[in-house]
Amino acid sequence: MAATLTLEEVFQDKIDNEIRIEPKDWMPEAYRQTLIRQISQHAHSEIIGMLPEGNWITRAPSLKRKAILLAKVQDEAGHGLYLYAAAETLGISRDEMYDQLHSGKAKYSSIFNYPTLTWADIGAVGWLVDGAAIMNQVPLCRNSYGPYARAMVRVCKEESFHQRQGFESLLVLSKGSPAQKRMLQEAINRWWWPSVMMFGPSDDASPHSAQSMKWKIKRFSNDELRQKFVDICAEQVKILGCTLPDPDLKWNEATGHYDFGEINWKEFWEVVSGNGPCNKQRLDARRNAWDEGQWVRDAASAHAAKRKQRMATSAA
Repeated sequence: MAATLTLEEVFQDKIDNEIRIEPKDWMPEAYRQTLIRQISQHAHSEIIGMLPEGNWITRAPSLKRKAILLAKVQDEAGHGLYLYAAAETLGISRDEMYDQLHSGKAKYSSIFNYPTLTWADIGAVGWLVDGAAIMNQVPLCRNSYGPYARAMVRVCKEESFHQRQGFESLLVLSKGSPAQKRMLQEAINRWWWPSVMMFGPSDDASPHSAQSMKWKIKRFSNDELRQKFVDICAEQVKILGCTLPDPDLKWNEATGHYDFGEINWKEFWEVVSGNGPCNKQRLDARRNAWDEGQWVRDAASAHAAKRKQRMATSAA
């Protein structure tokens, strides 16, 4: 007589056989908490990520660029909402996630604590930051939790569009005046290493990675994704007539990949710890927006309560 499988064994068997876990399915509490942490941090990153670009909407160099950037920032707001909704299926409320962000308990991507100093930075964010995000996020379309995987399909389609827009705007600058070309190279210099760091430390240093790989929340290691990103960008930058700010970057025939220099992990951990160039500014902006929007939430709640009461009266 076959032995009865435990709940944990049934759960893992589903994952091993590429069967998605859905909200009503049994799941280990550690799986639930890992997903809450990852999805909420992803959502926070989308919302905070609107801030470095938002202040360039009114200063974009043309109506075309203004419309493109406005659409991109709106997309990022939508991505945050998709992801908050996915996290809510795991039993955490949106207000609780917001509180974790505003209190500093929850993290968001380190990349969004850097300033956008010139218009070229907006293109560099599109090319490099969104390019790195795509590298991270495409495998998430196949992650084991259904609501997260389905949200990521749409997010990745839009991120791909953002990456193309960013590169196209840089391509225009690359054909411009000497001052525009210089602005382009300086933006690449500023954003290259933070984008490389964005993948996070090697998985050997992460307490979560091995388990996340077993649960198929993630499919590739941070270093694998980082290497793929470097290989692609090292070729794309040639089209711009620019260089990446890494004297150690060179093609390695033996490995079939680009070698690249040492990452400044001290800077990465400083930013993650809250000591980056714009950490305080970014969180203050979010807290202020939350506080100043209280009247909107109160009005919406009052309207919903009146509507519910009216419907109940009509039914009676």
